[in-house]
Amino acid sequence: MMKAFLPFLLLLCGLPAVGGELVVAVSTEPPTLDPTANPAAAIDLILHHNLYECLVQVGPDGDFRPQLAESWEASADGRTWTFRLRRGVRFHDGTPFDAEAVRRSFLRAMSPDTPNPHPEYYADIAAVEAVDAHTVRFQLKEPVPYFLAILAQADSAIVPKPRTGEPLGEHPVGTGPFRFVEWRPGDRIVLERNPDYYMPEIPRVDRVSFRFIPDGAARALALQAGDVDIAVDIPYQTAKALEGNPAFTVVSGPMNLVQILAINNARTPFADLRVRQAIAHAIDREKIIELVALGYATPIGGPIPPGMPYYVDLTDLYPYDPERARELLAEAGYPRGFEATMTLPSNYEFHVKTGELIAAQLGAVGIGVSIRLVDWGTWLERVYAQADYDLTVIGHIGRLDPALMLTGYGAERPDYYFRRGWRNAELEELLEEGKTCMDPERRREIYARAQRIIAEEVVNYFIQDPHRIIAARAGIGGLAVYPIYVLDLTRVSALD
Repeated sequence: MMKAFLPFLLLLCGLPAVGGELVVAVSTEPPTLDPTANPAAAIDLILHHNLYECLVQVGPDGDFRPQLAESWEASADGRTWTFRLRRGVRFHDGTPFDAEAVRRSFLRAMSPDTPNPHPEYYADIAAVEAVDAHTVRFQLKEPVPYFLAILAQADSAIVPKPRTGEPLGEHPVGTGPFRFVEWRPGDRIVLERNPDYYMPEIPRVDRVSFRFIPDGAARALALQAGDVDIAVDIPYQTAKALEGNPAFTVVSGPMNLVQILAINNARTPFADLRVRQAIAHAIDREKIIELVALGYATPIGGPIPPGMPYYVDLTDLYPYDPERARELLAEAGYPRGFEATMTLPSNYEFHVKTGELIAAQLGAVGIGVSIRLVDWGTWLERVYAQADYDLTVIGHIGRLDPALMLTGYGAERPDYYFRRGWRNAELEELLEEGKTCMDPERRREIYARAQRIIAEEVVNYFIQDPHRIIAARAGIGGLAVYPIYVLDLTRVSALD
């Protein structure tokens, strides 16, 4: 899943400190361990909040809370932000966390050759000043109403100066409650308690192992066999079976994830709007939710999830209508349809099943779709980086503000994989205005119109916001799904 997702925070809290080890089964192995250099959401899931920290963090209710910054203030014009930092904090390698470390982290993100997956987040930062050892000041080129949202993303994690021969992607170093122990490729990532963490009562376990188990059914079986304590993203069928079993706890909630059928607008015949509209009319969104998600999902018709501010329901824009789909194909010069390939990431079973059902629905109107399964690394390289695909199904995690969620459609990302070959001048102007507009009502108008343009143009087909299903063995309490994509284990206890 791409770093992509206002998707979810798993908060495990309210348990006594008992030490021990916690074993968590996750679906996807990260391609690297540096969230400031790679968009893979699997990095955020495992390491954000646990190993890496930011100046601010998002609470379970979506509010912004102090993390490495104790407090902050913004100037009246929204162009100057001053943060006062926690004292006595050190990185896991022993180097001090201070204003210069913050400044250096953001200069890296702002550099023209930055590896950061979202350099556009930092384009409006004019300067970062270390006022003193415990105060940092940001000067912005324009007001940024969502600046705290940027700072809370894993992209904005504060990291130490890189050491020669020890890249963060292989040897992650942060300030969080857990520190890195080892990464066994194909097997697991292991973290241990940070004995020098600035909040001495956290974490409540001594060690956490994240095991990579791609198959959802296998994750559930590992939980039932006692091999793991928590299984993330178990199949919906299994969830129904485990509900009511006193040996397990099952929790579900919206991911705040936008699952899309991405369409390569740069390729024939998808550059023709009529073809994209035909695809939209050929897909039965409700049937997908019924058969793939077993009802554990919310239908969506636009590029931001229902849990985000300024959401507009556009699910009725292109109703399921196979006959209209055939008419549009004929109008576009394809009365007998055409052939296409759908490239799917094999590690995401949910997306694969969704893609298979969409392929069948498209086949019913004459669009012959062959399925090509690839591993996650190949998907990132060929589909995400090179836009070498016809169709694909993937999920984009919801961000904390529409301005962040819609950057892929703006003027700064013309070659972004899911919109390559498509541009809209009105949309680009709206998105630019939304970035600096401090008036909530005007922002609502801006993003309502932006969502409609993207949906009407069928830049992508928007499917559903699937619910996340998490199961744990009895004795682990406080499980909840929240709207940010991070598995926060700072307050969980591994009880026998």
